[in-house]
Amino acid sequence: MAQTQSIGNGWGGLFRKWLERRIPPARAVRLNRRNVFIFPTREGFAFGLLLSLLLLGAVNYQNSLVFAFAFLLSSLFVVGILHTYRNLAGITIELVGTRGAFAGEDAEFHVSIAKADVRAHEGLSFGWPGAIAQTIDLLGDAKVEIKLFVPAHRRGWLLPGRLLVESRFPLGLLRAWSWIDLDARAIVYPCPITFGHVPMATGTRESGTALARDGSDDFVGMREYVPGDSLRRINWKSWARGAGLQVKEFGGFADRRVWLDWDSLPGLDTETRLSRLCGWGIQAARERDDYGLRIPGTTIEPNQGEAHRDAVLKALAVFQLGADRGG
Repeated sequence: MAQTQSIGNGWGGLFRKWLERRIPPARAVRLNRRNVFIFPTREGFAFGLLLSLLLLGAVNYQNSLVFAFAFLLSSLFVVGILHTYRNLAGITIELVGTRGAFAGEDAEFHVSIAKADVRAHEGLSFGWPGAIAQTIDLLGDAKVEIKLFVPAHRRGWLLPGRLLVESRFPLGLLRAWSWIDLDARAIVYPCPITFGHVPMATGTRESGTALARDGSDDFVGMREYVPGDSLRRINWKSWARGAGLQVKEFGGFADRRVWLDWDSLPGLDTETRLSRLCGWGIQAARERDDYGLRIPGTTIEPNQGEAHRDAVLKALAVFQLGADRGG
């Protein structure tokens, strides 16, 4: 269930295709004149309107001082175009790594920003659409690594789309920006639901050591009747002798291994089952049990460790997702 953020509202498919040709996906992108765009901001348009009024007044009143002031401001605007572009050009943005998340959390993307020369780059903003942008300055350090977060709403592969890099330094009259595709994606696991203990599969005396009270192999003992107990397990003979209602308990040997089994959660919809299995998997990993996964089409043998946990969670995340939705 791939999640892709759009580049922007109102930007047509033709522009996106042109952008894909001009700035193709890459793990590292260096900004230059081919992929940096520049345009006046609202303050820049207001500044241009002020210049027009000054020139109109200078022409009307033939005032040399107003002419000089208008030309000075115009020169400042033109020089600002160069400095705004140079503040963004020359830096290299590289995707260093990603960190998966559970549905409802934020996926984490590690991005490295490096400069090619000694000049400073100030007021650089980085962010994906729909996420909080981060602003940094590249001053003395040649490279800075930042963490960018994108909301993960549902399980599957999160494709954040193109990263917006922009700057309005130094005057704020112009905005230089670029839409770069770092070919980024992050895995989003189902939202874990913890419900009771992890069920242990019943086994034989040779395959298990722990006694499961809800088994049916061996007689364990008697206990007091609790409302809801099966009437077939009531010891009617002891009740006839006046000993009160007692229930027979039977047990079986539980397998040493824990199985996260799809069939152990009947009657639930797909997403709820995956969330339950995800919660049990996290609990089993925390308790350092040998646990495996059985879901339709996938079986992972019991094991331990971080790599095994990630494999189990990934199998749950991409369950029944096609290539177009699962990345």
